[in-house]
Amino acid sequence: MTTRRSVLMGTALAAVSGLALSAGLAPATAAEKELKIGFVGVTSGPAAAWGTSNVRSMQVRADWLNELGGVKIGDDTYKINVVTFDDQKDPKRAIAGMEKMAQEGIHYVVGPNVDDGAAAVRPVAESKGIIYFPYAFPKELYTKPASNAVLGMIANYQSAPAIYKYLKENKGVKKVAFIAANESDPLSQRDGGVAAAKALGLEVVAQNDTYPNDTRDFTPVLTPIIRLKPDLLVLSGVSPGNAPLLIRAARELGYTGLISTETAHDAAVLKEGAGELADGFISVGGASTPAIRSKTMDEFIARYTKKFGEYNDESNTKVYALDYIIETLKANPKAINDVAEFKKTVDTFSAPNPYVKEGTLKYVGTTSFGQKRQLSVPMVVTQYKDGAFETLFVGEVD
Repeated sequence: MTTRRSVLMGTALAAVSGLALSAGLAPATAAEKELKIGFVGVTSGPAAAWGTSNVRSMQVRADWLNELGGVKIGDDTYKINVVTFDDQKDPKRAIAGMEKMAQEGIHYVVGPNVDDGAAAVRPVAESKGIIYFPYAFPKELYTKPASNAVLGMIANYQSAPAIYKYLKENKGVKKVAFIAANESDPLSQRDGGVAAAKALGLEVVAQNDTYPNDTRDFTPVLTPIIRLKPDLLVLSGVSPGNAPLLIRAARELGYTGLISTETAHDAAVLKEGAGELADGFISVGGASTPAIRSKTMDEFIARYTKKFGEYNDESNTKVYALDYIIETLKANPKAINDVAEFKKTVDTFSAPNPYVKEGTLKYVGTTSFGQKRQLSVPMVVTQYKDGAFETLFVGEVD
C-alpha cells in the first residue's frame, strides 16, 4: 500500500519535473515509475455510453499492460494509471476536468466525447501543454493553428458519404430526412450529413426538424417527417439514450424505411429500449469485426466482459487511444514531458496494430484537416439485428 512518505516523494518529483510521473516506493524495492493518462468526458446521463466505453477500455487495457509488467519507454518501465473525470456533458465541467489534469501534471488526455466539451477545453490544453484525443467532430479542432487535439474516431463527414453511397447503391435509397437534437454537436453533424446527401444526388425531404435533448415522447416531432415517406431517416448525432426512443416512435408511427446515424451505439441499450423495433438500425460500429480482429482483440473483449459483465461494441474503437499514446511515447521517449516532441513524432509514426490481423497504427487526417491529427482506425459500419451488431462494410480514411 502506498505510504504517506511515498506520496510526498511522488508529489515532489512531479513538481520538479512537470511530468505525469510519480515515484512510489514499494517495500524493499527500488522506485517504481508511474505514467498517468487522463480521461475527461461524459459518463453519466443519456450520452453516458460514449464516455463509459472510453473509460472501461482504458482501464481494461491499462490493467492488462500492468499485469504484463508495465510498458518500457526509453530506459524506464512505467505502470499505467488512468485518471478519470466525468464532465456530465457540460462544457464548464469539461474545462474543470482538464484543469484538474493539468494540476496533476498529466500531458495526455482522452476525451471529451462531444463537440462543445472538446472546443471548451482547447485553451486549457494548449496553454498547459496537453495533447487530447476528443471523440468530437469540429474541423477547427484539428486544423491549423490548432495542433493539440487528435480525433480518436471516424468523423461523421467521413462516414456519412460512405454510408449514404452504400445505401443508395445497395438499398435503393433516394429520399432522406434528418432530425437532430437542438444542440451544437448534433446540429453540426446534421449539416454535414445534409451536405453529403445532396452531393450524392439524394433528395433531402426534411432537414430543419429538431428536439430538446431531454425529450421522451418523440411522436409529435416525428409525425410530419414520417408523412414525407423518406427512404432513410437519419438521427443526426443521436445519443445512446435517445436512439431507442426515436426508433420506437418512428416504427410505431408506421415508418418502414431505413434508420441510420453516424454516431456509435450500444447494442444492449438498443435492445432494452426498442427491442426488435431496432432491427435494421445502421450506425458506425467499433473498429473491429470478427473477420478482421486479432487474437489480442479477442482477449481484450474477453477481459472487458469479465471485468464489467458486458461488452460495448464501441470499445472496439475506444481501445485504440491508450495504445496510440503509449506507442508514440515509445517511439520518442522525450515526448513524455514535451508535447512538442509528440507532435513531431506524429508525422512519421507507425507501429503494428495489435487489434487487427493485418494493419498499422498511424496518424491520418491530411485530407480532412491538412495535417495528421486523427487516429487511423478501421471504419466499420454496422446494422443492428436480434440484439447484436452485424457488419455492413469496412472502410478507411487518409
